[in-house]
Amino acid sequence: MMIKKNGSIRLITLLLIVTVSFQKKEIKKRDSFATVKIVFNNTVKNSRIYLYDSTYTNPFGEKYTITKFRYYVSDIFLKSTIKNAAEKNSYHLIDQGNVESQSFSFPVAPGDYTSLNFLLGVDSLHNVSGAQTGALDPTKDMFWTWNSGYVMAKLEGNSPSSTLVNNKFEFHIGGYAGEYNVLKNIQLSFPEDKPIYFASNKTITIIINADVNAWWHNPNEIKIAEHANITSPGKLALAISDNYKNMFHIEKIITGN
Repeated sequence: MMIKKNGSIRLITLLLIVTVSFQKKEIKKRDSFATVKIVFNNTVKNSRIYLYDSTYTNPFGEKYTITKFRYYVSDIFLKSTIKNAAEKNSYHLIDQGNVESQSFSFPVAPGDYTSLNFLLGVDSLHNVSGAQTGALDPTKDMFWTWNSGYVMAKLEGNSPSSTLVNNKFEFHIGGYAGEYNVLKNIQLSFPEDKPIYFASNKTITIIINADVNAWWHNPNEIKIAEHANITSPGKLALAISDNYKNMFHIEKIITGN
């Protein structure tokens, strides 16, 4: 009886040792990751956007205020010469009316990285996947139909140059297939094209400026007086997307936190 009892005690002790050892390995594994925090600052010529009560001027001298500014970023990853580090379930709706939406974090393996990459918009598969949740929830007011898909970026406001009622302008830019596909792959190289080392247990913050004035020009001229309402896929939506893909640049990178 004593032998059987001692055997049970040894088995329980062994299980405890294995469990503790496994837990320690898991903790160590989790601690070995670095964290990247990405912050989007929406601006006009380096001045932070304030909805409704601030007036801006586009490259054509047209005055405007902004009442809504939103865009999707997805498929986010850091590029490395060894192995890229991608965010899982990577879909974010950056909304100027929601401060919490303008930053997010995810873990990456320690190492040297050279650029931040993302898709501006929502990939074609998720445009035809039906009702979804989170940032892709149709109630976010960024979805047309399963035929037309998601609005990739939205800019609304008022301008004395607009001939619409109440001098409104509305740009709802979408289209995920064919010749009017507005999806854009964005690559933002790190300053001086030099790699940055992401150390374990450290947070590296990447601050990105998104300049609304890029919507109006380069390479295509979009004047509010001529085009105050673009709300369906087509040539004009594609022209704006060719402009706004250039609105991003890395303002600074904060390391060592």
